[in-house]
Amino acid sequence: MSTTIISILLGIGGMVGWGIYDFLGGVFSKKIGSFRSLFWSQLMGLGAILLLTLAFKTQFNIPLLALALSPLASIVYSAGYLFFFKGFEKGNVSIIAATMNLWAVFTMLFAFLFMGQRLSATQTLGVFLILSGATLAAIDWNSVKNQGFSLSLGVREAVLGAFFFGVFWNISEIVSEEVGWLASTVLIKIGITIFLLVFSYVGKQEIKLTDISARTKFAILFMGVIEVAAVALVNYGLTIGDAILITPIASALSIVTILLAVLFLKDKVSTIQGFGILMAIAGITATAF
Repeated sequence: MSTTIISILLGIGGMVGWGIYDFLGGVFSKKIGSFRSLFWSQLMGLGAILLLTLAFKTQFNIPLLALALSPLASIVYSAGYLFFFKGFEKGNVSIIAATMNLWAVFTMLFAFLFMGQRLSATQTLGVFLILSGATLAAIDWNSVKNQGFSLSLGVREAVLGAFFFGVFWNISEIVSEEVGWLASTVLIKIGITIFLLVFSYVGKQEIKLTDISARTKFAILFMGVIEVAAVALVNYGLTIGDAILITPIASALSIVTILLAVLFLKDKVSTIQGFGILMAIAGITATAF
């Protein structure tokens, strides 16, 4: 099988995995609360990635820089998903997923300001499309007609989540370069679990699953496996395939999330919001080139 076909298949695997994770996160955030959905899915993800390290017999030699940055990466990643899932809990899954595409803009902004990286002409166009599309998708146009300008429910939380994810990906890039993708994922997952446990105690967040059905418990745990599978597929692909193919395909995960929300949740979006969602998806794809 050619490298091109492998790259495409692995990119699609990442896109589908992350898209399903975000969709299920939206479903269960509304059903049992955003914190419990995030905590248990991430805990299951940690278990899955630990099994993967055993299977690959991974050796851990952690430099001081990676050891210092991993807790920070874990905190901002947790904050990103806490806001993201809170947005899902409040608002329309399709619109929140489209708004979260702003993470690509924040990632590039921080890389430009602090890491000396620069945008190509295509990436600049992509950033413009994301900003424009997210703006169109985030506004409650029915409210504009009747009462004046207002944002759709959950959009503020989604923007904050995108900001923290933008910070995370820049820190994660440094850690991954120091220790490799698998070891960095393990370190960050451990940090996320510890942070969420501390947060649950300090913030008095409920984490018990005794009041929900076995089917829901299984689905939440499945979320964690799906997320880790997406990470594994994409990162493995980046080591053997073509990043220029894998990255844009995987980063278009909103297509899957929005499609599932429209099909199964019967999410309603206006024509303008639908156009904005498509613009944001096209933009995030363009930023990978």
